Amino acid sequence: MSNFGEILKEIGEFGLFQKRLVAALCIPSIFVAFDVFGQVFTGMSFDHNCNTDWILERGPNLTEDRQRNLTLPVNKDGKYESCKMFTPVDLDLETIEAYGINTTTGCLDGWDYQAPIGASSTVTEFNLVCDKSGLIEASQSIYMAGYLVGALTYGSISDRFGRRFAPLLSLLVLMTFGVGVAFSPNIYVFLVFRFFSGTSGGVMIMNASVLALEWTIPSNAAICTQLIIVVYSTGLMTLSGIAYLIPNWRILQLVLSCPVLLLLGFLYWFLPESARWLMTQGRKEEAQKVLERAAKVNGRKVPDDLMDKLTIEGKVKRRNMLDIFRIPYLRKRTIIMGYNWCAVSLLYYGLSLNVGGFGLNIYLTQLIFGFVEIPANLGCLVLVQHFGRRICHACFMFFGGVACLVILAIPNDLPVVVTIMAVLGKMTATAAFSTAYIYTPELYPTVLRQNGVGLNSMCARVGGIVSPLIWLLEVYHHSIPMLVYGIVPVAAGGFCLLLPETLNVALQDQAEIK
Repeated sequence: MSNFGEILKEIGEFGLFQKRLVAALCIPSIFVAFDVFGQVFTGMSFDHNCNTDWILERGPNLTEDRQRNLTLPVNKDGKYESCKMFTPVDLDLETIEAYGINTTTGCLDGWDYQAPIGASSTVTEFNLVCDKSGLIEASQSIYMAGYLVGALTYGSISDRFGRRFAPLLSLLVLMTFGVGVAFSPNIYVFLVFRFFSGTSGGVMIMNASVLALEWTIPSNAAICTQLIIVVYSTGLMTLSGIAYLIPNWRILQLVLSCPVLLLLGFLYWFLPESARWLMTQGRKEEAQKVLERAAKVNGRKVPDDLMDKLTIEGKVKRRNMLDIFRIPYLRKRTIIMGYNWCAVSLLYYGLSLNVGGFGLNIYLTQLIFGFVEIPANLGCLVLVQHFGRRICHACFMFFGGVACLVILAIPNDLPVVVTIMAVLGKMTATAAFSTAYIYTPELYPTVLRQNGVGLNSMCARVGGIVSPLIWLLEVYHHSIPMLVYGIVPVAAGGFCLLLPETLNVALQDQAEIK
């Protein structure tokens, strides 16, 4: 784009306008963290047993312990069964106490949950236990499926309707279905709302990072993206505190979702369109107005003759996602980075699901998991700015995979060492995710940037959906899951070396036929 880089220097490459923009784009990351991981608390499980109040008709003064002894069988660990009860019989209490009951059945009258006073979750309200317990995992997979659809859809929406429109739409959908989740009458409506919430919640960081990228120079692009991601990590930590204070899942869901309305109103008034995108669409006058606004905020004045010379390189041609596969160099980049996104998602969620050696309650564990991502993200920022995107991403993927392979060599009687290696692997996976968010937008021209990022993010969701299923391979051999989590990222790191370096390279605006 002729003269655009010069104008960006004239209006301020990272002045008050850009700083305010990045600060505003960081705020939605908090609500993205709430949306993605809120189900950890709204779907919290509690100890439970079958409801056996039928025996109180024979002995209304029975203590709770005596009632359980008479009506619930005991498992091999000496604990009461969660999903079985003794079959109700038409006998008096004395006979039952004398001879007992020898037959069992499933829970006939619901369940009793050992939840704190005032606490509730989708598990307790929709009875997602025993034969319905799989719906808990299914809800997260359905959310990820929505994430996959959103990653693909919002890429096209952003390239077609603008960088400003995409985050505003995603926030509107996030708020609408997030509030809808709180009023779900049953688990099936809940799953539908979670799917649509996933289509918008997860892609918000993608939309925000692209808009920030196009308003600054390449040397500051990584800083903008990392700030957005670091705020996401603080959202993870904040979530644990809010959930601790609000044990009722419906109220918690409303508290996590309703403030998005205020944020949506603020961003609708504040958020500017990308001048780069406007120019690629041939909307020069609108681009000039936005640039003049940025210059005014930064206390700069753009020379009239420089603004008049602002032109687009070549003839404006509308592009779509199919062009990514038609153009050879973009096709190569997409295949390699798509595999990398899938691999890093596989690694991140695989380790997150397996790190359980802290022995802490769920709130403190969530706080720690959010905290360890902050040094990973900040360390990543320093490294990619000095050594480049390509080599850093390759190294993060390599060391994350190696951490999984090393775990296989650690004896089972050293759980602390296993946990330390798993946390280190999770930190490198976090850093690899952050690098992918920085690196990927820089690999695509402006006319296809959001489509490219969306396509790669879609590949990550495939990894997120598959990752929990890898653990099912453990029935064949205990080492298979960790082998997969180790080998796939190591291979991705090797393939990454085939990509070009983008550190301090000017953004490309039009796709070139190479």
